[in-house]
Amino acid sequence: MGLRIAVGIVTVGRAAVLAETIAELRRQTRPPDRLIVCGAAADDVAGIEPGLVELISAPLGMTVQRNAVLAAAADCDVVVFFDDDFLPAPGYLAAVEPVFAAHPEIVAATGHVIADGVKGPGLTAAAGRALLLADAGGGARDAMFAVYNAYGCNMALRLATLRDHGLRFDEALPLYAWYEDIDLCRRAARHGEIVHVPGARGVHLGTKLGRTSGVRFGYSQMVNPVYLARKGSYSWGRALRSMARNLAANLAHWLVPEPWVDRHGRLRGNLAGLADLARGRVDPGRILSL
Repeated sequence: MGLRIAVGIVTVGRAAVLAETIAELRRQTRPPDRLIVCGAAADDVAGIEPGLVELISAPLGMTVQRNAVLAAAADCDVVVFFDDDFLPAPGYLAAVEPVFAAHPEIVAATGHVIADGVKGPGLTAAAGRALLLADAGGGARDAMFAVYNAYGCNMALRLATLRDHGLRFDEALPLYAWYEDIDLCRRAARHGEIVHVPGARGVHLGTKLGRTSGVRFGYSQMVNPVYLARKGSYSWGRALRSMARNLAANLAHWLVPEPWVDRHGRLRGNLAGLADLARGRVDPGRILSL
């Protein structure tokens, strides 16, 4: 008997993009046993027809909404989280299933991102589909390898591991919940292995709609890594490098920012976060009052 696989999508304010992702999911050669979509408001899933798609709701926030999906998928063996702007190749789930079936030590997996629009102005759904089509059939894809964490835009988790060890996404990380994927993966890694599966492929559009404000995002870039390092789910070395890298990027682009990035807001958030850290205040939830 095969595994039961749920696909979970958390969404906020991007119903049109979500519809494109759902359309791609219907092309999977190994269909999901359940497709669960969690919005925070009715508008988040406007135009999405119930039926094959199970619509649930939860208060706004990546971690809260992801936990609602975990609860809803309790009868499944694996949940695959896709961002609402991640277009999976048709063979994505077919590549993930045998990995979890044959390797009980694997607790989390992530696929190959063919292109990531987060690193630029974003990609249209048409551009994403063209990239998927161009990628078809290229290269050897069967050699999985260990990684530090799964990338949250396409992240498969073994539900038995989460249940057995009481693991959930940390709801102290609100809204966009910067690094919530790393946090859960590193806690799960205490009980097994995390792997990259090259045959599980897709395109992350990096849609800019519905993103956290620049100030809040910049604050999280400084405070969240320290919060995770203090709780032991992220190494201090990685935390400090992440903070330095993001602060340097925001400073470097401050005079001539990219049109699609609020560098001024991020830098203000960075400085506010560093000021709070200097005062001994390590509270990711403070972004709610910024």
